[in-house]
Amino acid sequence: MSWFKRKDTNIQTSKKKDMPEGIWVKVPTTGETIHHRELEENVWVDPLSGYHFRIGSQEYFSFLFDNGSYKEIAGDILPVDPLNFVDRKKYSDRIKQTQQSTGLTDACRVGVGQLDKHDVVIACMDFAFIGGSMGSVVGERLSVAIDHARETKTPLIIISQSGGARMMESVYSLMQLAKTSAKLALLEKEKVPFISVMTNPTTGGVTASYAMLGDFNIAEPGALIGFAGPRVIRQTIGRDLPEGFQTSEYLLEHGFLDFIVKRPKLKKKISQLLRILKNNK
Repeated sequence: MSWFKRKDTNIQTSKKKDMPEGIWVKVPTTGETIHHRELEENVWVDPLSGYHFRIGSQEYFSFLFDNGSYKEIAGDILPVDPLNFVDRKKYSDRIKQTQQSTGLTDACRVGVGQLDKHDVVIACMDFAFIGGSMGSVVGERLSVAIDHARETKTPLIIISQSGGARMMESVYSLMQLAKTSAKLALLEKEKVPFISVMTNPTTGGVTASYAMLGDFNIAEPGALIGFAGPRVIRQTIGRDLPEGFQTSEYLLEHGFLDFIVKRPKLKKKISQLLRILKNNK
């Protein structure tokens, strides 16, 4: 039996083998592929190019909390449609469909547990839920996280990834900027540490409020961080922007960030900062 056949100058196997979906992942910056297991073991960072794949709260919680163990709080705060908003579809329908497709109830989750034996509260946004947009539920869950950190004197970590305020909630969304900033002011008054971690992307009202208010502001490599997008800024000022504008590297160079930390080293870095703050206190 012949296992191969020749067609022109190409040699092909006689039977195509099906490749299970999701085993190999393509790296956008290089075009190379990496096995999903290897990618997961390296906390979803390509070990060759250093490209950081976007991940959500489930993945961040799995490697930041010791043994991936935590207690979720504020999960019972759920979205509604106060304005009966309709664009291409009803906002209420969009919420239901996104909840079904992502398994999330909104764009932020809050966990309480330990990070390298430090008691912590971690609030993490999920870009998969309507672009990580900040609506009233995100603002309220963050408020609960901040209040819990303040009342228990537990360090707070917020991981941001967002396209900005949620337009379908209009002013209800914009109110969250002031509310979360005011809550963080109370946290600072009690001298409870707050570490802000910015991932790709962190934009709009999130950047204009809590994301930039950390005692330490950290970002992952290559993250887009800014208020308005580059295209809008370019059109407004009428000239080209500097190379690398709004990347975490550009912001670090110009004093807007304290550190850029690769994801595999993120837990160790946060632990180090918490240890420093604790000793200083």
